[in-house]
Amino acid sequence: MHARLVRSAAAIAVAAAGTFTSAPAASAEPSQPTPSASAGSAEAPAPDAGSVEITTKDTAGDALPGAVFLLLDSAGQEAGHGTTDTQGKLTFSDLAPGVYRLKETASGSPLHEVVADQDVIVTPGATTRLTITDPFKAAKVLLQAKADKTGKLLPGATVKIGTGTSTRLTLTTGAKGTASGELPMSSRKAQFWVKETKAPDGYDLYKTTKTFTAGPGAPVTVTVTNTKTTTPKPEPSGKPTHAPTDTPTTPGKQNSGTGRATPSAADSDTPEPDSSTIAATSDGDSTPKTPTGSLAHTGTDATPWLIGAAAVLIAAGGGALAVARRSRTDSHTEDSTGS
Repeated sequence: MHARLVRSAAAIAVAAAGTFTSAPAASAEPSQPTPSASAGSAEAPAPDAGSVEITTKDTAGDALPGAVFLLLDSAGQEAGHGTTDTQGKLTFSDLAPGVYRLKETASGSPLHEVVADQDVIVTPGATTRLTITDPFKAAKVLLQAKADKTGKLLPGATVKIGTGTSTRLTLTTGAKGTASGELPMSSRKAQFWVKETKAPDGYDLYKTTKTFTAGPGAPVTVTVTNTKTTTPKPEPSGKPTHAPTDTPTTPGKQNSGTGRATPSAADSDTPEPDSSTIAATSDGDSTPKTPTGSLAHTGTDATPWLIGAAAVLIAAGGGALAVARRSRTDSHTEDSTGS
């Protein structure tokens, strides 16, 4: 009896020992799922996720590979970044719905500029597609206005530059005779015309329309030449500028412009008495006899030769009258002595 109790106690002790030692081994086993299961659950997208697809081109319509973009969430944290492929495409996937900020950090081309930042809205289960157009870099233009003979740089010249019927740039040279500006470009190479609309002071307008070729980001120098304005030479002061004209004048006044003098009041139509017109009277007194004839005044301009001719005629008439009177006097005297 006693022996059975001992054996039963020993069996219970052994069973208890086995149960105690096996407990730690069971607790050491991992309670988390296997890595493969965990990885499969992480790769599965959320059912309400969206995406953004970008296509990058230039203003000529050509695809731009190598453009770099950065996507930021509403908190300003990076949600993705990438570079466009050979077709100019880039996709951001598995995005939670919301508003994102898209930044282009590089155009991938030395001829193109990056665009400004913009907001992108991601909607659940949809793809937001964007077309990004990178502009060409502007050409760097240096304008010079020069004198054609001396090469001196001239300030104050205004020049318009354009293509077709559109003016793309207007420049005016400053105190140093130069001006600079950026000429917008819409292709990898283009031809432009140059026209001066205002010449520098003292110079003629450059009327010739010239052309030049420019490319994106490339410097180009445009030069216009101006000819100095010529002033007409003054006429010599010794030569008259107008032909002299004879104008009627009133008697007694100097005729300015012809250099001729008109007879004054003293030079009237009646000449001074001549000695041949003085007749002797019977009592020995001699008195001047005024001629009865006079030259009619026509009111026209009298000239010296006309006055001289009139004087000769009057003197001749007076002399003839005197001779006739003397003949009658002599005849009367003879009759008196004969009686």
